[in-house]
Amino acid sequence: MSAEQGLTPASKITLEYIQPSDALQPFITTLYYFRCDEREIRDIQPAAVGSLIVFLRGKGAMRFGDRADPSHLVSLLAPLTYAAPFEVNGPFHTIGASLSPLGWAALTGLKADEARDRMYNAASIFGEEITHLGENLRQDYLSQSATPTELCARLADFLAGQIKPVQPKHVEFMRSVNAWMSSDFNPDIAKLAEISGYSNRQVQRLVERYFGVTPKILVRKYRALRIVALLHDPTTTDEQVAELLNHFYDQSHLIREVRSFAGRTPARFGDSEAPILESLLDVRNFREIKPNVAPLPGE
Repeated sequence: MSAEQGLTPASKITLEYIQPSDALQPFITTLYYFRCDEREIRDIQPAAVGSLIVFLRGKGAMRFGDRADPSHLVSLLAPLTYAAPFEVNGPFHTIGASLSPLGWAALTGLKADEARDRMYNAASIFGEEITHLGENLRQDYLSQSATPTELCARLADFLAGQIKPVQPKHVEFMRSVNAWMSSDFNPDIAKLAEISGYSNRQVQRLVERYFGVTPKILVRKYRALRIVALLHDPTTTDEQVAELLNHFYDQSHLIREVRSFAGRTPARFGDSEAPILESLLDVRNFREIKPNVAPLPGE
């Protein structure tokens, strides 16, 4: 059975978004509540931003090549280089916060390229205080004494108190990277040094530090995920789909890239059997990347 077979159907899953406060939006792209009551859940996590996940019910593991990292009461998922499969013994209920590159740096203090492609016990970063918070959130959830929205608000309050300063020049650099990524589906890497004011070597180092991958892979990653978002949208026309091929050597190259970063081939996008992919490709997760060409639906 291929990795794309046997995934949990979308009809079995509930997903709700909760918008963070204006003050937290530079750090948290979205808060969310996820629920699936199946006994076994299988899916593939796209190469997404980092996230903090509170396991209210269920336990599982995510696989990174030959290594499998187990879930924790509060798990910290690092930025991913490539799509990663996971399995959970359900029911599977979580709340969480998706972190921007700035949020990852300000909240964890970790270099994304050194921490990437792992799922950590959040207590190893935030201390036992976050374990106590997770226990209280889970208890209030199971006793139904707080709604998922209220639980997310408490998680956000905790994170607001964990934000640490990031060098202003590096914050501005991240903005430059976002502007560069917005300029085209395949932006010129040399242009990033020009608009950021850093040397090519510094650009390489800073992109890896804050985004977890080299500039070349960052282009491939966001190009593939943004194109998937377009392919997933029913209003995208055949002409727009044909235009997407101009950004790849050929159709097989597009399929390989999409499989690497999204975990599925394009043929899977319209079958309603990819709920995790669908949720992570929501435009909320591309808020910082505002493309000037072929904009994402709803932007």
